[in-house]
Amino acid sequence: MSEVITLANVLDDAAIFSLEHQVRLEEVVGEHNWHVDLEEQRFEFAGSRALVCSRVHLLGSAAPGPGSWLWAWANPSGYAEPLIAHSVRVREFGRQHGIEQLAAAEVPFGALPGGPAEPRFEPARVAGALLDAAKAVTGCWTHYHADVGSGTRAAFLIEHPEFRLPPPEFPRVMRVLQQAIAELGLRDHRRAVHGYARLRGLGAAFTPDHAKLTITGPDFTIGVEFDQYNRVGEITARSGAETL
Repeated sequence: MSEVITLANVLDDAAIFSLEHQVRLEEVVGEHNWHVDLEEQRFEFAGSRALVCSRVHLLGSAAPGPGSWLWAWANPSGYAEPLIAHSVRVREFGRQHGIEQLAAAEVPFGALPGGPAEPRFEPARVAGALLDAAKAVTGCWTHYHADVGSGTRAAFLIEHPEFRLPPPEFPRVMRVLQQAIAELGLRDHRRAVHGYARLRGLGAAFTPDHAKLTITGPDFTIGVEFDQYNRVGEITARSGAETL
């Protein structure tokens, strides 16, 4: 029987790989200002360096007034099809798998798994969560969201060759895993860590009881142990060809 796909699953699958792409974005653009022209479908950064994205995709917006997210395909402004095509792909995925939050035009903040605890952070957190879901569906892994007035946050997927991740190296992978476990609201650590290893192109093998996951890279091995609640209990690692 095939697995039933839920929004919580999609978010856990995407979370850590998404985080690493956002770390990469910070490395590329540094301190910056940003500008978008939706009619011209142009997104650019200025500041420590100037960079014009090769493509921009408007996903939607999170507004504190109604307390809801509006997908770009449903926005009455009527944006150009190429600009909102990724939001349409997410809608079709949501319809296919019965995930209402991805299929409905408007999504109340409280409809998301583990809704935000602090109202003042809701638009940013909601935008981040639905961007992560969109990344898993579209394969476009770098995002940007920002306040566009009155607390509303517009959310974009953006593309540029420099946003691609460098080859996986031991210090970077360990840093990303540790940051994710400490900072992200992961629901199922076991699923999230395995999803990251798979998306990063690393070897990933569970013990028969799924209590430990061994991640192997070109010059490192990382062992991640989980408790009965699917939380990370311990991480051990070695660089070089040795195995754990």
